[in-house]
Amino acid sequence: MLLEARDGEETAVFKASAASVQVQVEPVGRWFEAFVRRRNRNVSASFQELEEEQVSSEESEDEEFQVEEYAMLRTLDPKDWKNQDHYSVLGLPHLRYKATQKQIKAAHKAIVLKHHPDKRKAAGEQIVEGDNDYFTCITKAIEMLSDPVKRRAFDSVDPTFDNYVPSKSEGKENFFEAFAPVFDRNARWSSKKHVPKLGTMESSFEDVDNFYSFWYNFDSWREFSYLDEEEKEKAECRDERRWIEKQNRASRAQRKKEEMNRIRTLVDTAYSGDPRIKKFKEEEKARKESEKKAKAEAKKREQEEKDRARQAELDAARLLKEKEDEEARQAAQQAKKEKEIQKKAFKKERQKLRTTCKNWNYFADEETDSVKMMEEVEKLCDRLELTSLQSLNEILASGSKEDSKVAVEKQVQEVNAQLQRERDAEVQARQAVRSAEQASGGGGGTGKGWNEADLQLLIKAVNLFPAGTNARWEVIANYMNLHSTSGMKRTAKDVINKAKNLQRLDPVQKDEINRKAFEKFKMEHSQVAPTIDNAVPSERFDGAGGESNAAPWTTEEQKLLEQALKTYPVSTPERWEKIAAAVPGRNKKDCMKRYKELVEMVKAKKAAQGATKSKK
Repeated sequence: MLLEARDGEETAVFKASAASVQVQVEPVGRWFEAFVRRRNRNVSASFQELEEEQVSSEESEDEEFQVEEYAMLRTLDPKDWKNQDHYSVLGLPHLRYKATQKQIKAAHKAIVLKHHPDKRKAAGEQIVEGDNDYFTCITKAIEMLSDPVKRRAFDSVDPTFDNYVPSKSEGKENFFEAFAPVFDRNARWSSKKHVPKLGTMESSFEDVDNFYSFWYNFDSWREFSYLDEEEKEKAECRDERRWIEKQNRASRAQRKKEEMNRIRTLVDTAYSGDPRIKKFKEEEKARKESEKKAKAEAKKREQEEKDRARQAELDAARLLKEKEDEEARQAAQQAKKEKEIQKKAFKKERQKLRTTCKNWNYFADEETDSVKMMEEVEKLCDRLELTSLQSLNEILASGSKEDSKVAVEKQVQEVNAQLQRERDAEVQARQAVRSAEQASGGGGGTGKGWNEADLQLLIKAVNLFPAGTNARWEVIANYMNLHSTSGMKRTAKDVINKAKNLQRLDPVQKDEINRKAFEKFKMEHSQVAPTIDNAVPSERFDGAGGESNAAPWTTEEQKLLEQALKTYPVSTPERWEKIAAAVPGRNKKDCMKRYKELVEMVKAKKAAQGATKSKK
């Protein structure tokens, strides 16, 4: 920046100044020597500055100091020189690592003048020949302390250094008195020159944070080469020297790790017990709590506003829903009442139709025709609508028997025609499905070798072993193999495929199969009957009386028989008469035969299951 011109003078620029240029410079002279020393010794510039300060302090300090005589000097073993305290040997135990090179040299000179073998020999003292004299310890001490690298190695394992780390309980009451000396004592190992102090209770957060950041990232120059157990100079070959170096590096790394763990333990213990950290955390917690409380209050006010608006909407929706629910409830009640009325009307009309037909003996003279017409009347009760039932009942009530019969038969024809149409539609649908399956290559196996007897036996086995039976299809296959007359051996897979094919059959084919099965059953029983009649009658059939009903047992009759067997145990007098009375349409002989058939079926079922288990 140009100075302002004085009064009567002018400022003139003769040439523009050049821009700044970055130039790389190399150290020369004494700076180059310092650079080479640092590189060879592998030390930082800060360590070099520390040594220069020590040299300058040596020049300014007074060279006169007191050398303390080591009382155990004459008893030292020269062979155990590595375990001796070199500072104490030279009489510098009070200075130790703070001693300058001039002080070390002066102390060595004073010790040599007093303990040199020639001096002691001249005084008449007996001298040990060779390196076995204690003067060798003095030579080793000056050798170690005069070389900065060897002295650094010895200082790293200073035997007088206190590695103690206070516990958390010790610093609970007097934290600063307990930990401040420890940090000051360990600060000597720092590679960095300026080490922050622990501070006081009034230290700021930034100072405390900088202190713990420094110690958590502590860089120690302490190394443990002095404690190497083997000296590579004593190796006899290169391989042995490499092995010694490897062992020494491993032991140094282990000791370095233990040292850093000790420092980390010290810092962790101090941090956990530092009252300033607790204070800062409490202040931070209070600040966060206040902010959180303020946010919560603001959020609460906002939520209250939303809740009020939502509550108003909910109240309106609730009133609307209550109104709709009330209307729906009333409609449901009305529908229920109408349904109940219709149900009662249906029941009344059906009962009226049954009663009228029963009074006219179902418009038939023969019992067979009467039973058939009874079935047709039940069909009408199930299929006709309420209006149709009412119209039919009006005709039956006002007309004669012939007119009533004509009306009933007409309704039966219409219902049967409707059922036939539905059956035909179902058959067509099944055929369409079957055609589609055949076109797509599906439908499973055709079941070669299945005759009518095997099909009837399969149907019987499927009914005998219902769903839920353990290993059901294996049991059915074994049952068929035991009772089949064709000699074909069926597997569980064959039985499953054939059962699926039977399920896909149309109702007409199913009825045909069931009809053939019943005819076979009837034929077998009709053949066995004369033999039974000619045989000596059993006591169970004595007095059975009456002709047996050959019609197959329906599901309702089967349920009534089972309930009667439970109701009247074996000890009941005239048991079978009471059981026959409980099953309408069946006499004593029918019930006893059906019971015997059921017993045989149960035995066959157990035998088939036992055969399956024995195969497994």
